Amino acid sequence: MTVTGAIAALASAAEVPGLPLRRGGRVMAFDGSTIEALGIDAAIGSRGLIGPQRQAAELIGFRDGRALFMGLSPLAGVVPGALVLPDDDAGTIACGNGVLGRVIDAMGRPLDGRGPIVAATMRPASPAMLGPADRLRVTRPLATGVRAIDGLLSFGIGQRIGIMAGTGVGKSVLLGQITRWASADIVIMALIGERGREITDFIETELVGPARARTIVVAVPASDAPLLRVRGAMRAFAMAEHFRDGGSQVLLILDSLSRVVHGAREVALARGENAGGRGYPPSSLALIAGLAERAGGDRRSGGAITLVATVLAESDDRADPVVDAARGVMDGHVLLSRKLAGRGQYPAIDLAASASRVMADVVSTEHLVAAARFRRLSSLIDDNRDLVLMGAYAPGSDAELDTALALAPRLEAWRSQPRHSAAAWDDSAASLVALVAP
Repeated sequence: MTVTGAIAALASAAEVPGLPLRRGGRVMAFDGSTIEALGIDAAIGSRGLIGPQRQAAELIGFRDGRALFMGLSPLAGVVPGALVLPDDDAGTIACGNGVLGRVIDAMGRPLDGRGPIVAATMRPASPAMLGPADRLRVTRPLATGVRAIDGLLSFGIGQRIGIMAGTGVGKSVLLGQITRWASADIVIMALIGERGREITDFIETELVGPARARTIVVAVPASDAPLLRVRGAMRAFAMAEHFRDGGSQVLLILDSLSRVVHGAREVALARGENAGGRGYPPSSLALIAGLAERAGGDRRSGGAITLVATVLAESDDRADPVVDAARGVMDGHVLLSRKLAGRGQYPAIDLAASASRVMADVVSTEHLVAAARFRRLSSLIDDNRDLVLMGAYAPGSDAELDTALALAPRLEAWRSQPRHSAAAWDDSAASLVALVAP
């Protein structure tokens, strides 16, 4: 056999493994926020790597046969014809005890300088939601350590609550109190769209002591891409579902739901969706119900996700579309009042405008009756405050109002609570009953 023949025989006998086939596309247009790519065969939500720098982007829609990508970070150096490759690592979220006590971003990268995340489980970002028959009823109270909430607006395990407030009325302080003192196995804090300084301040001032070890913080600063606000919320919910599936009682705090919806609005407008009322496309408001339905109790595992989501009432507008949509799908809402905050009343909860729809199912009849009487006395004081201050009310004209005015200092003192002082559930209920007893 000749040398050439021997080489040919060896070549034919060799087994060369096939190279993996990666189908990509090419950049055809870029308007500063979205990229149009040709040749992409992928589903909505898939991710791609753009250009030689492999900048991460997500597929948000299609237009005229082209795929629309939005950057997960500011896109720079994009040129016509740049290669778009699929991101094989996208679509799953790291979960497990290795994430406890950590601060991560919307992509799951650590922000606390404590090294890489060691996760035991990977799960999809948007798993199938619980069906109606798989959900537990809300029948057990969730102690928050905040006397005004535990006594007058009692939360239940598996409930979905919206805290609606403008800026500067004590929302962050209230969230910090709930995070530190709530009787939950796991606390997941999603800080979405806040200023970077506020995120650092919240972590270092509110998440102190033993609460830090059971808390996961997902931080998405306001400077991040709009799409990351949505992805940060999705990551927080996926991790909460992981722990619920294991039987844990999870408290998920989303601050704020409004910023998530604003991010979804920008994504929807970028893909050409028509704007609806006040500039909100239908899909962005539908996200509120989609996220809320992922909370609740699991009948199979016994675990539950209690959702506390803040809603920013811009300019204290209670008719804001996000506020209206959130109020419609939540099991309760707590409204913070700028007027009460101005009087130095903290937490500045407007009892007349707040409600917990599950309170009757999680507290005793005696507790429920006392809470109703407290709210009635408080409403009488507020409704007649101007009349009393002008001296136009004659004592003895209304026995119930006379009782309310006599108790006013004690009612206000009971509702107030120092920032670093927790209130036990039993003490809150007992002191409420004793305060308003006829």
